Amino acid sequence: MPAAARLRAFRPSWLSPKVARTEVLAGLVVALALIPEAISFSIIAGVDPSVGLFASFTMAVTIAIVGGRPAMISAATGAIALVIAPLNREHGLGHLIAAVILGGLIQIVLGGLGVAKLMRFVPRSVMVGFVNALAILIFAAQIPEMENVPWAVYPLVIGGLALMVFFPRITKAVPAPLVSIAILTVITVAAGIAVPTVGDKGALPSSLPIPGLPDVPFTLDTLKLIAPYALAMALVGLMESLMTAKLVDDLTDTHSNKTRESIGQGIANVVTGLFGGMGGCAMIGQTMINVKNGARTRLSTFLAGVFLMVLCIVFGPVVSQIPMAALVAVMVLVAFGTFDWHSIAPATLKRMPAGEITVMVVTVAAVIATHNLAIGVVLGSLTAMVIFARRVAHLVNVTAVADPEGGHVVYAVTGELFFASSNDLVSQFDYAADPDQVTIDLTGAHIWDASSVAALDAVTTKYAARGKAVEIIGLNTHSAKMHDTLSGELTGSH
Repeated sequence: MPAAARLRAFRPSWLSPKVARTEVLAGLVVALALIPEAISFSIIAGVDPSVGLFASFTMAVTIAIVGGRPAMISAATGAIALVIAPLNREHGLGHLIAAVILGGLIQIVLGGLGVAKLMRFVPRSVMVGFVNALAILIFAAQIPEMENVPWAVYPLVIGGLALMVFFPRITKAVPAPLVSIAILTVITVAAGIAVPTVGDKGALPSSLPIPGLPDVPFTLDTLKLIAPYALAMALVGLMESLMTAKLVDDLTDTHSNKTRESIGQGIANVVTGLFGGMGGCAMIGQTMINVKNGARTRLSTFLAGVFLMVLCIVFGPVVSQIPMAALVAVMVLVAFGTFDWHSIAPATLKRMPAGEITVMVVTVAAVIATHNLAIGVVLGSLTAMVIFARRVAHLVNVTAVADPEGGHVVYAVTGELFFASSNDLVSQFDYAADPDQVTIDLTGAHIWDASSVAALDAVTTKYAARGKAVEIIGLNTHSAKMHDTLSGELTGSH
């Protein structure tokens, strides 16, 4: 094999010129969109804008290096800002930074313990609700940028949307959002149009962050104070990051290592805290921008962080002139593209089971009410579990077959026996009228928990009180083991 061919065989995909160009341009668009978002989240957390910008820089760069999900963007987020804002408000920035570092350490531990495996319990209807709620939140976040503003903002937003819709028909070599931002900035500056700009959100940093330990007393009291915030931040950050990773998996038809992502998020938050950042997690809006612009590797994530600092430090005066209308247009289009319109089509709703629709609605409503995607996912998943338990509970069937001579009866039990279904099992037998010999055939059933064993014990006890013998047959291996282990041990009497 020629040397050039061998080199190409071992070359990472992101080093090919075509892929690298796509990754570089996508990273630049994301960096531009990150600036106002990071500043806004800093305001929510009650910290200086540079704290949010430093967090976005260190999160993106670190997660790309330690191996986060390819093409996924991690930075300062609103969910994390909401969790840690009370701590900063009541105890200051030092405690906030300490909580971020501790939260990162907790994420590393949870990742190592396999918390990512819990994602298998998130049903599709919750995922659809999560995506739709996300799209609504992204759009809702743009509304304040269009309220009480000069009239020129509206045609700029419309123009930005038109550019992003029609420009790809001319060429896809350059991302349409980048073209839209550049053209609208040139128009507003050249024409002297007075509209809100990125610079109005806050001052951009002029130097790189310097590492250091948080300015707090390293005592047990400090640990007790920050621990609840750190745990909440760790859980919310992991939930959003894992849900976003699953979404990108579906969009790109690729698989990612969720355990590696969880540990990576923790490492990134520890590094971010040591550099004075406010912490963060996966950013769904920016990730959608990245993926929609064709990015598929960690290079775009790394460059988004690098470009963010370069734009702030080197090109700060130019970036400050970007009209917010241009970024609003980008995010509105992202929201429109993120929403699963098929999920609310009349034809889909007509075919979809009522329980699935309920789960989706609960997820969306919870997210919109709390502005917390993690709460929506948890409530949606719990709702799905309750509906599933109710549905499966009704599938248990008890059929009696009497002996023609009247001395024996066989009850055939079919279905899944667990806490929701076994509660009704006791009432399915005719204790008074049945003959002295009763057989319960569980060939078509499966015992899942102690509740089912307790129900069978109750049936046996009721027959025994009337002097009747019960034989249980047809247990599969798992059911027999559970029944033999627990039968007679659950009531405290033998």
